[in-house]
Amino acid sequence: MAYVNVPKDLTKVKSKVLFNLTKRQLVCFGIGAAIGVPLFFLFKKPLGTSAASMLMMVVMLPSFLLAMYEKNGQPLEKILKNMIQVCFLRPKQRPYETNNFYAVLERQQKLDKEVYTILHAKEAQAGRAKADRSGHCTGKKAG
Repeated sequence: MAYVNVPKDLTKVKSKVLFNLTKRQLVCFGIGAAIGVPLFFLFKKPLGTSAASMLMMVVMLPSFLLAMYEKNGQPLEKILKNMIQVCFLRPKQRPYETNNFYAVLERQQKLDKEVYTILHAKEAQAGRAKADRSGHCTGKKAG
């Protein structure tokens, strides 16, 4: 009786379409062949067969890498994107900052105090202006 190994993690199993290749691999290989084969025939006479075939392989290699390379379930373009972000786009040093609750309360108390002084300063100023208009605090003696 034949035995078949069944993987325990079925998320890593990919459906094969043709020639035991996935759709992604077929598309990448097709793109590589569509670029490399005409390039070979274009440069076969001027460079020679061996140089044209080397040029074809060099040009086709990136599409093959995109098709086959995978690490931790991520394809090559995601890995490259993450590496570019880490190395070039994000800041090198990320300081650890916490939002201290007591500092928040302290800032709020300071703001409340500032608002209170502004309010009472306006009220006192309004009271003096009212007193000046009525003549009580002008310094004149009655009599």
